[in-house]
Amino acid sequence: MTNPFRNLIVGLTAPCLSGLLALPGAAQTITPSLPSENEPGVVQTQPPVLPLPVLPLEGDPIPVKLPASELRKWPPPSVEQTIELVLQLNERQLHVYRGEALITTFPVAVGKTGWETPIGNFAVSYMLENPGWTNPFTGELMPPGPENPLGERWIAFWSDGHNEIGFHGTPNRDSIGQAASHGCVRLYNEHIHELYELVTPGTVVTVTP
Repeated sequence: MTNPFRNLIVGLTAPCLSGLLALPGAAQTITPSLPSENEPGVVQTQPPVLPLPVLPLEGDPIPVKLPASELRKWPPPSVEQTIELVLQLNERQLHVYRGEALITTFPVAVGKTGWETPIGNFAVSYMLENPGWTNPFTGELMPPGPENPLGERWIAFWSDGHNEIGFHGTPNRDSIGQAASHGCVRLYNEHIHELYELVTPGTVVTVTP
């Protein structure tokens, strides 16, 4: 005798599978069976199938597809996703925070006497890869290259309208850990590459004594 509840259970549960992503290597496609009109006692009602958001599996490059009204809510805003920089001049160290968690620290060179790095709260204004450099005293332009004083990356965070100060690489590795610059903050070239990938224009920069 046919079990009158078998197809009812399948008909109620199987449609939920339509909202899942197909897994790689799946051997077959599941097609839900509907209740037969010849089976007594089975209610001939198809339960509604609610649309589910299509979310990528871990490592899946497919973008999240959500209604426009939900785009600003996904992913949920989190303070842990915010990068902030804290430069401690006396310690010659740059601390990188994600939210309240310290994720890395870089040794730096800072402004020397008479050319001190400004103290205060700032923000990254713009960023450059392989910058050129204009000598502020002679006006001479030096193109990008291994001897360029700005190294391989430039991250600006202060300006008085004429002069600018930022984080940058340096060919002078011996200066790291010293008060040696004209106000800028020097990092090893390998470190400025790491920093460049962490920050964006608008990233908060706090400089303390």
